[in-house]
Amino acid sequence: MVSRELVSGVYWVGAFDFDRRIFDELIPLPDGTSYNAYLVTGSTKTALIDTVDPTKEYDLLSNLVKLGTERIDYIVINHAEQDHSGTLPMILEFYPDARVVTNAKCRDLLVALLHIPQERFLIITDGETLSLGNRTLRFFITPWTHWPETQITFLVEDKILFPCDLFGFHAATSELFITDEAAAYRSAKRYYAEIMMPFRGSIKGYVEKVRGLSPVMIAPSHGPVNKNPQFILDAYADWVSDTVKNEVVLPYVSMHGSTAKMVEHLTGALVARGIVVKPFNLTRTDIGELALALVDAATVVIATPTVLFGPHPTVVSATYLANVLRPKTRFASVIGSYGWGGKSVETITKMLDHVNIQLIPPVMVQGEPDEAALQALDRLADEILRKHKEIGIV
Repeated sequence: MVSRELVSGVYWVGAFDFDRRIFDELIPLPDGTSYNAYLVTGSTKTALIDTVDPTKEYDLLSNLVKLGTERIDYIVINHAEQDHSGTLPMILEFYPDARVVTNAKCRDLLVALLHIPQERFLIITDGETLSLGNRTLRFFITPWTHWPETQITFLVEDKILFPCDLFGFHAATSELFITDEAAAYRSAKRYYAEIMMPFRGSIKGYVEKVRGLSPVMIAPSHGPVNKNPQFILDAYADWVSDTVKNEVVLPYVSMHGSTAKMVEHLTGALVARGIVVKPFNLTRTDIGELALALVDAATVVIATPTVLFGPHPTVVSATYLANVLRPKTRFASVIGSYGWGGKSVETITKMLDHVNIQLIPPVMVQGEPDEAALQALDRLADEILRKHKEIGIV
């Protein structure tokens, strides 16, 4: 591994994980990821900002050794999750005089997760600064930009923001800086959907706080460094807003083809009415792509066959995911097929208790859809169009 210089005296010293394909045993990583750590050298003190996943501890240590880093005075931990903090115990062994700089809530988590001794910590509060001599770190407590203890660090003189998970994205690339903003936009939006969307309300205020700092560079903990902060700040402002688009997300499972026929018909009916439709066969889809589609969609229609007396387990899983992600979706409905009966609609609608949606009457049919069922789907498409017109997106 090799370190790279952001500006004079500020280095990326993290690690790439080109082969990692799943995160938290849940989130697919089609492009791998990186664990970014940064070394900031001042005239009198040196600070390491975040560490790396414990599987890559050698890479971090190797980068520090190759830079000739004989002393680290401060190790700033912006977030306690182990992909950022996991190498902290080892770094503290190699740099026994270093103090861990973080907020009180993060300290408590680091003690619980990594058994870091209490006496190794230097606790900071919101707005507090720490001098490195000719450089100054300023800290802002930003709870619920993922976990309740998260914070961001600002290098005042160089105007570099170190926001940990916020504003980053999963990608393993040897490029230090973003070079393709179109590709970065999609990756960052997917990351927002998977990680940040449940905390949309909290993030709204932090976007404006960051704008007020006028950073010239954003150096996140995943993905390349952003030298055009306005690009990602504008994107986040849109994603966290209440604005939705004339889109329907249609996740589905079909066991014997009946539900698939309903999905196909509804898709065509919506397209004919000028509505963008995004169907997802849940037995094959990447859940990250489903999360991405939920960021902007005005409506979600969940399509399920009936297993015994309830929705298909894969649909249950996707519905749970949508509920915890808490998208700004305005409307929802359920369609599907059953054999002798069941309570699929009741089960699914009860699972959406964290999403502020208006339910549109469902279309559930026995067996294969007949002409009456297809007409009911046409009426559902009409109702979705009417709802979209009511909120002014058509």
